[in-house]
Amino acid sequence: MDKEEIFSKIRKAFIEVLEHDNFQLNDETTAQDVDGWESITHMMIITEIEKSFGIKFKLMDLMNMNNVGDLVRIIESEL
Repeated sequence: MDKEEIFSKIRKAFIEVLEHDNFQLNDETTAQDVDGWESITHMMIITEIEKSFGIKFKLMDLMNMNNVGDLVRIIESEL
């Protein structure tokens, strides 16, 4: 799976949880950049991404995520 496909699946997870698509995702995107991406929705997004990719994030990986680029790199390492 290439980076573009990963971004597409991540975006679908965000749209599913946040119920809007008024945002752009790139490597530098953080919660401050996306309306509605708060602590509770963050966990819902992570759960949706885990289901979508059939993976389970490690706690340390979750704690070290600072932006969408970090998320993509962790997904790539799990696939």
